[in-house]
Amino acid sequence: MRFTSYTVLALLLALALSGTVAFGQESASDGKAAESEKIVFEGSRAEAERFIGYHRSILLTPEQEAIKRQALEVIPAPCCSNFSAATCCCPCNLAKTIWGLSNFLIAKKGFGAGQVRDAVNTWIAAINPSGFPGDSCFTGGCGRPFEERGCGGMHESELLF
Repeated sequence: MRFTSYTVLALLLALALSGTVAFGQESASDGKAAESEKIVFEGSRAEAERFIGYHRSILLTPEQEAIKRQALEVIPAPCCSNFSAATCCCPCNLAKTIWGLSNFLIAKKGFGAGQVRDAVNTWIAAINPSGFPGDSCFTGGCGRPFEERGCGGMHESELLF
């Protein structure tokens, strides 16, 4: 098979627009996410910005909100473990990435609570492989990048990476 420069350009453009979230297989035809669907994150600024955008742009139905709450209530907020990832103690950039990622997976991929929980834990590990102590909000972490155990800032326009 011979590829023209337009074909190659179209493929590259499609890859660039698809984002960096890689799924192991497509969702099942009934709209429910496939059980073996795997997600890989880069832990990049571009992903964080995209997930924050999903937080703003994807509105969930009450039923979808219940799935999100079920998924996130059992995850301690990475920056403030006194709260769950469902509420956090404030809408910091870290919380917004978690909420936006969850919105996307539920509304666009049909994920259930367990799959969202797994994906969120994978995202948290990708942005800071060293882990979060759970007290960042009380130790000046609001103004630190994710990889320094911080919240990534408090304003979307000032994402600290």
